[in-house]
Amino acid sequence: MDIGTKHSVPCKGDLPPLTAAQEDVYINEAPLWELRRDGIHRIQRQFAFKTYLEGVLFILPIAQLSDKENHHPDIHVYYKKVVVEFHTSAILGLSENDFIMAAKIDALYEKRESFAA
Repeated sequence: MDIGTKHSVPCKGDLPPLTAAQEDVYINEAPLWELRRDGIHRIQRQFAFKTYLEGVLFILPIAQLSDKENHHPDIHVYYKKVVVEFHTSAILGLSENDFIMAAKIDALYEKRESFAA
């Protein structure tokens, strides 16, 4: 399954969150992401950068993609790293949308150019 070619589908809370077994299958499509099951199940990935500015500038394409797909992450900015975290708020857990977005953001990171001056 090439999940990165799929698109996020609006979630209105009418479906249950993925089961742990389903999460285990989906995480194989985004192997660089960490599956977190403490509290609300979520996935997160830490992205490394050469400079603080490079990390901050990486957030813009994530924001643009998130608006296009209508599925938005929590983003935490640190010195030379950015942590991106997904869960589906409407179901208080993980959905396929979270893994679709993870795969798409991985592709953005792989294609990025250095923004360092």
